[in-house]
Amino acid sequence: MKTFLIALLGLLVFNPDAGFAQGFTAKEKSIILSGDTATMLRVTQITEAPELKVLTTASADIDPKDPLIKVLAQRMYLAMRDVTRPGIGIAGPQVGINRNIIWVKRYDKEGEPFELYLNPKISWRSELLRKGREGCLSIPDVIGDVVRHHAIKLKYDDQSGSSKEEIIEGFTAVIFQHETDHLNGILFTERLKEQERKVYNSLAGRLDFMVEKFYARP
Repeated sequence: MKTFLIALLGLLVFNPDAGFAQGFTAKEKSIILSGDTATMLRVTQITEAPELKVLTTASADIDPKDPLIKVLAQRMYLAMRDVTRPGIGIAGPQVGINRNIIWVKRYDKEGEPFELYLNPKISWRSELLRKGREGCLSIPDVIGDVVRHHAIKLKYDDQSGSSKEEIIEGFTAVIFQHETDHLNGILFTERLKEQERKVYNSLAGRLDFMVEKFYARP
């Protein structure tokens, strides 16, 4: 028994793909290292069954200090900004990696920069809602009017491993909600279906702002 426990401990310590920590799996490493930082990753599509499975699977946290993050992040960025179909956000599952990593364009900051976020979690959502047009790089030729929370509180890790928290409002908050949904295996088309079962009260003079009635339509 003692010999078995020692062997098991050795496996947990020395096998980086054993799932003990937050290291990338062998399959994830293969995807990340399939090209260099000048080569974009392929964006997964719902039209491909194996890729749809990735897109509808919840992702795991990522080790902020993993050296492969720099390669993954750069290749994700290039995929997001592909000149043939540029986007304003992208999540790990959209490049075949079920890890909690996203890029978001910060329309609420000077210069509207693209920023990288690790392990983002929404810890609070406002009752005030807004409806706006959304599409998705992984869902071709589909656009919909999605109801999102106007403001959120976001917790995340930066690339040094430090935990951060901030309140985000407006369209930038919408992007964060779209991308963190990806990390939970939720597509915006599912949000559209959810909305059909709910009733909303629009605010006077603002058809795009509303609050939810707390009952479902029969």
